[in-house]
Amino acid sequence: MTNLSKSIVIGTAGHIDHGKTTLVRALTGIDTDRLPEEKRRGITIDLGFASFEMQAPDGSPLRISFVDVPGHSLFVRNMLAGAGCVPAVMLVVAANEGIMPQTVEHLAICELLGISQGLTVITKADTVNASQLLEVMASVETFLEGTFLGKSGAAILPVSAATGEGLEAVRAELLKLGLWSSVGNSDALMRMPLDRAFVMKGFGAVVTGTLMSGTIHIGQTLHLEPGRRAVRVRGLQTHGQPHQLVQSGSRVAVNLSGIDATQVQRGQTLVSPNALSSVDMIDVEVRLLQSSPALKHRASIHFHAFTSETMARISLFGYEAVQPGTVRLMRIKLTEPVVLVPGDRFVLRQPLPAGTIGGGRVLDTQPELRQRNAATFAWLEQLKTASPAQQIALRVGRRNTNGISLGALSAETGLTVDALRRHIRPALNCGDLLSIFADLILSREGLLAAAGSITSSLETGRQVKSSELRSQKELVPEVFEFVLGFLERERKVRLSGELVTIYDATGESSNAATERLAAVANAYRAAGLAAPLVSELAQKFNLSETEMRRLVTLLQRDKTIVRMGNDNLFIHSDALNELTTKVTQLRGSLINVGSFKHLT
Repeated sequence: MTNLSKSIVIGTAGHIDHGKTTLVRALTGIDTDRLPEEKRRGITIDLGFASFEMQAPDGSPLRISFVDVPGHSLFVRNMLAGAGCVPAVMLVVAANEGIMPQTVEHLAICELLGISQGLTVITKADTVNASQLLEVMASVETFLEGTFLGKSGAAILPVSAATGEGLEAVRAELLKLGLWSSVGNSDALMRMPLDRAFVMKGFGAVVTGTLMSGTIHIGQTLHLEPGRRAVRVRGLQTHGQPHQLVQSGSRVAVNLSGIDATQVQRGQTLVSPNALSSVDMIDVEVRLLQSSPALKHRASIHFHAFTSETMARISLFGYEAVQPGTVRLMRIKLTEPVVLVPGDRFVLRQPLPAGTIGGGRVLDTQPELRQRNAATFAWLEQLKTASPAQQIALRVGRRNTNGISLGALSAETGLTVDALRRHIRPALNCGDLLSIFADLILSREGLLAAAGSITSSLETGRQVKSSELRSQKELVPEVFEFVLGFLERERKVRLSGELVTIYDATGESSNAATERLAAVANAYRAAGLAAPLVSELAQKFNLSETEMRRLVTLLQRDKTIVRMGNDNLFIHSDALNELTTKVTQLRGSLINVGSFKHLT
């Protein structure tokens, strides 16, 4: 097994026949056109893959991987599947043609997907003279102004794959990109969107993709989404080399057992078991391109995210059509479920005439369907500009009195439980969030709402069983018990076994209440079988009938006293136990009524 090296995956972009595949072949020695039709027609139709290794200044290996995408307008869906998982792009413009329609669309797609790193290469430099090359480079520079490829320091490099001129400069720029790139997001749950599935003789099903986050190791059980199909990792390769473990940021081939290759398709995702699942309804922020037509409520569009594509329907808050060049919050209902988490980028295309109209980022994958549109809109407005810690607080807060477990919060955010603990620690320390029982998180607002709901059901002097109260409030048991304990500590309620009462206005201490209960119990114990009536004890201890009944109920529930025929006569259990012992000793003897009366 080989050692893991640092790597970066770079996607190509550009118009058809501008030399993307030829440039990749010149850099790597690999022809990414693998399909017979691609060979016959001389164009890229589907995704192609190639890589080569460079040496970093410190001598460590650096792997540069390419996802070569088609440039023809008919194959933009395949281009999107390739561009959806790459952190950087190499935009290719032919010197003899300059900016063309797919140059414009591909760059727009890269920006909508949030790609922020890359370089621009002017190919076929040998087909024009020096002045024409300078003119094309100047027009490309103008075209890139205001984009991530037009920022200071982003390279625009002329090259000829035919003569080799400029290739070393391109390699040097690729080395910079590789050194600047970060390896995935260590806070994110493991996720690998699949772009290819095939059968390898002697091995079975093999899938490939870019490992976006997390790690995969041999022997690991994973789930294939949608469908939650369990599969096992038999083997791993990156760039043709076997590995025991692979890290995020790499092109990976995974040999799977437990499934046939015909059951796997592009757009599915490998995830850790019971961590992430596919969703079919999302709340998003969308930006329409200036060239886009207005987007109407309930419009049908093509939705592209990572390697997946599905039809979807738009639902607008407020129903007013979205105008070109504007940004709006909206809900999208997907025809087919996709694995998505907040922050994921996507692209929208209209069916006819086919074309990219906009894109954006996912804000929420678990919309509250029973919430009013106005409340949802206001919540999303807060969410879209919130910090990670504030976003988590907002997600806990909207669960109100139910709270949310760390496991469910992890699936909703796409973050590991360890990352969540780190993010919420300050809020836990200051009391804005509360951790109760088995990693259930409750907001302070949720606590106060639950507390108010409980106390509003209690009347002064009225006793309610805790089980009855919990049923009335429909609170989950963990939250109910926690809130009840909070109310007792705050002297809002008094707990006496299973009975709950509102704390009286005198602010009587729990010690006094305990002492009074013990005094009544001792009175019953001292009386033995000649127990006084309840009314007599109430008079003796100067208690109201209501309070005396409450104490008797508590003692009866704890089996300290036993009811004897009516609600006014009780006997201490110790006295009954003594009588039982005496009667047991008389087994086999005869006893008359008088003697039994004397005994009792």
